[in-house]
Amino acid sequence: MSTFTTSDGTDIYYKDWGTGQPVVFSHGWPLDADAWDGQLKLVADNGFRAVAHDRRGHGRSGQPWQGNHMDQYADDLAELIESLNLNDAILVGHSTGGGEVARYISRHGSARVAKAVLVGAVPPLMLKTDTNPEGTPIEAFDEIRAGVAADRSQFFKELSSPFYGANREGSTVSQGKRDEFWLQGMQVGLKAAYDCVEQFSETDFTEDLARIDVPTLVVHADDDQIVPIAAAGLKTAQLVKDATLKVYPGGSHGIVGAYEQAFNGYLLDFIRS
Repeated sequence: MSTFTTSDGTDIYYKDWGTGQPVVFSHGWPLDADAWDGQLKLVADNGFRAVAHDRRGHGRSGQPWQGNHMDQYADDLAELIESLNLNDAILVGHSTGGGEVARYISRHGSARVAKAVLVGAVPPLMLKTDTNPEGTPIEAFDEIRAGVAADRSQFFKELSSPFYGANREGSTVSQGKRDEFWLQGMQVGLKAAYDCVEQFSETDFTEDLARIDVPTLVVHADDDQIVPIAAAGLKTAQLVKDATLKVYPGGSHGIVGAYEQAFNGYLLDFIRS
């Protein structure tokens, strides 16, 4: 397997397909780089270099006790980019991965970055507060933590339904896709899975978004049951200086089916432009 070791001794697994301008993908929780396989092949088939890693604690990467927080996720991404000497990169982040991309640019700048894509991403803030009334109440995230701690296997099986909109009338999402979600979720270490809930739900990325200084594509589905668009994509598009917003009607949080086909088109158009 392709891995590199971070400065704190954590082995990070990554995929590196194709040649050309690099497109670097950051995945959501509780998934891993495999969630991006369709897009990795798509961009590599179209003359780009496709790179995706398993976040620490996830997939085939090491499972350290420490470092399961957004700053370290961003620093791991920076070390990956530096270890592969990637320049003029297009960073793509889904859900938690969108937060990772925003925090990376905020902490490490955009010297190696040409563009960014945030899809179904958690910024600016998922948590409901007095100043963010569109957010999700803390009790919902407490329930996620409780589910992960008590019986994460069953919890991930059930979470795959709203994640892909399988609970909506007329849904065509396959059982195989839901099983794939469960399989990737079960590869996350319990400590990393639990710690990451706070990171994607309570991290305020408002200042990070203000520091993004590259063209950015913001994609969000308007029936996202995990990261509701009102608290996320709509606000992000206003906070990022050079942002283009694409709203997909009726889509889920997971990028699947007709939504995936549309997203692939948005992605190719943006990285080619």
